[in-house]
Amino acid sequence: MEFDFAAVLLALTVFTGVIWAVDALFFRRARVARAVAAGEKPHEPTLVDYSRSLFPVILAVLIFRSFIAEPFRIPSGSMMPTLRVGDFILVNKFAYGLRLPAFNTKILDTGEPRRGDVVVFRFPLDPKQDYIKRVIGLPGDTVTVRNEQVYINGKPVPTALVGPYDDGSGKESALVEANAGQLYREDLGRVQNDLIEMPDLSRAPQGSWKVPPHCYFAMGDNRDNSYDSRFWGCVPEQNLVGRAFFIWFSWRGESRGIDLKRIGTIIH
Repeated sequence: MEFDFAAVLLALTVFTGVIWAVDALFFRRARVARAVAAGEKPHEPTLVDYSRSLFPVILAVLIFRSFIAEPFRIPSGSMMPTLRVGDFILVNKFAYGLRLPAFNTKILDTGEPRRGDVVVFRFPLDPKQDYIKRVIGLPGDTVTVRNEQVYINGKPVPTALVGPYDDGSGKESALVEANAGQLYREDLGRVQNDLIEMPDLSRAPQGSWKVPPHCYFAMGDNRDNSYDSRFWGCVPEQNLVGRAFFIWFSWRGESRGIDLKRIGTIIH
């Protein structure tokens, strides 16, 4: 996205805070004294009044969004079936370290991604875009993808066939059905997640990738329809935004409306 909401929030917080502070330090006392001497009720200038009212609200939003949780909307089907187009999710901003809003400089280290985490990150080839994928390879790992099978350090990641994938109806399931989509259960150790394989649709590269230090190999759960680390490499640690953990709303389009069954889902 070209629009940097974090930078706008930060600028508004600074602007309203400075206006309010300068008035309180240098102008308010004299203004109140003049009003009292004239027997009138003190009145704040409009800009000061708005700044005083808005500053704590904007500051609270900035703190919550920057250090606690940030909302995102899923725009594509690359993380099906875990996440679907129209899901609105919350991302834990505390999981991988606190960063200064807009500048993205880490000021406190609170943890690192673990294998299986669903992470939001700034796309390495265009940091203005936010991507969401699942962490498959950690720093130092060798990730190999061959004939739909993922290997980590030479060992195959266990997968079990569940059956044909069907999300009920709609564009996503039609796409999957047209390409013989199959649902599998993948075991990444601490996380067991569902994924879709559509070999007829796959254009993803195969091969082996050595994950460098401070970097993560990420893949979509819609394995054959995901633009991920197989195409453009690993996710640098400094690009991490946070860990996706909760679906708070799901909009399936005008024809299908709100998907009540997905609201409140914990993301694994």
